[in-house]
Amino acid sequence: MANAGLQLLGFILAFLGWIGAIVSIAMPQWKIYSYAGDNIVTAQAMYEGLWMSCVSQSTGQIQCKVFDSLLNLPAVLQATRALMVIGILLGLVAIFVAVMGMKCMKCMEDDETQKLRMAVIGGALFLFAGMAILVATAWYGNRIVQTFYDPMTPVNNRYEFGQALFTGWAAASLCLLGGGLLCCSCPRKSTSYPTPRPYPKPTPSSGKDYV
Repeated sequence: MANAGLQLLGFILAFLGWIGAIVSIAMPQWKIYSYAGDNIVTAQAMYEGLWMSCVSQSTGQIQCKVFDSLLNLPAVLQATRALMVIGILLGLVAIFVAVMGMKCMKCMEDDETQKLRMAVIGGALFLFAGMAILVATAWYGNRIVQTFYDPMTPVNNRYEFGQALFTGWAAASLCLLGGGLLCCSCPRKSTSYPTPRPYPKPTPSSGKDYV
């Protein structure tokens, strides 16, 4: 029998990871301008996200420009967008499926085994969502590292990890951990024993009993 507290903990962790993925994809700080050179002007901060690039002035004014062309974007950015959206959609489906399989919910109480299987399916979907988010953020971060250490990249055109990447990594970890805990709800197979063979009944004797 699965532990209801373990189920609830897994669902809460996975749900927080799903919320973190939404926050991460909406944040524009996926990569921030690196002040690695000597003649870098620090009066403004530049950062880019999956949907826009922004410039923050020292006066507090922020100007953002949404990426206009989809086909003109780098392949890494397009793939990161797609994986993040897929991870969020999978997480949304996983929430509905896992809720039906939670022991604290009233639905599907007639079939306990099927109810636990729904929780396991929800956990598996959370695992896939976490993997999609992890691949997206790791791929984007790896591209930042390659560009930063590329000697052909100008010093004034180098970027570092932004807050959105760390948020995405935390979200992926929570989804994977929560999905793994939900998968622990897998119903155990009952041990099958061989059917006992009935003993043959003694046949009544036809003779008479003598004293």
